[in-house]
Amino acid sequence: MLQDSEVSSYTRPSIDAPVFRDANGQVIDYGNRWSGSPPEDTYSVDTHPERFAPVHTVADALIAHLRDTYDVAVEEGEEMAADLLHPAFHDVVRAVRMRPSDAACACLTLVFTAYPGVYMHAGLLNDFHYPVCGCDACDSNWQAEADDLERQVLAIAAGHYRETIERRGLDPWVGYSFTLTDGATSAGSREQGLSLERFNAAESILRKLPAGWSEWPRSASTS
Repeated sequence: MLQDSEVSSYTRPSIDAPVFRDANGQVIDYGNRWSGSPPEDTYSVDTHPERFAPVHTVADALIAHLRDTYDVAVEEGEEMAADLLHPAFHDVVRAVRMRPSDAACACLTLVFTAYPGVYMHAGLLNDFHYPVCGCDACDSNWQAEADDLERQVLAIAAGHYRETIERRGLDPWVGYSFTLTDGATSAGSREQGLSLERFNAAESILRKLPAGWSEWPRSASTS
């Protein structure tokens, strides 16, 4: 479990959240729109993608926090988006890679898209999207996406992130798990469509990390 001291120095910035209204002028309460199954005509419809713009602000704050708190090299440039396993679906407007000074720690890259959204490449073999889907049926809001981004980024820095690999026939499967601030575990497994070369290179590293990635070293000013 993460300790309070590990996350207490990070504070979400103040967000002037946008408000959106439907055709009748009523405020759209994203995240609470459907009491049951969403209407069929809301699938594949993305009425207000700009509602996720605050996730960019949160990602900015996380980058500043990690840069100031940990001993990391920070590289910025759209070419850093090449760290993603698969290209972003939308135009990349910014990409930042953070590489801890200890090779036993997971690197992470945050990619900002024009959608607006954020992609994260974490460690060697996993990408995460915020949001995964912004369609009206999924009904996600920026707060939920920011919550996930913060919890997962802070878990990586605290050394509570693990990647696992498994060969299932010809296809490599990749697993991941986060231990979050409340002690809960978020985990998943999927076939990534990886090249065998990339999988083999990662396998040789991850086999040496059976307990997962290590906690990032603190910067001299915070240690």
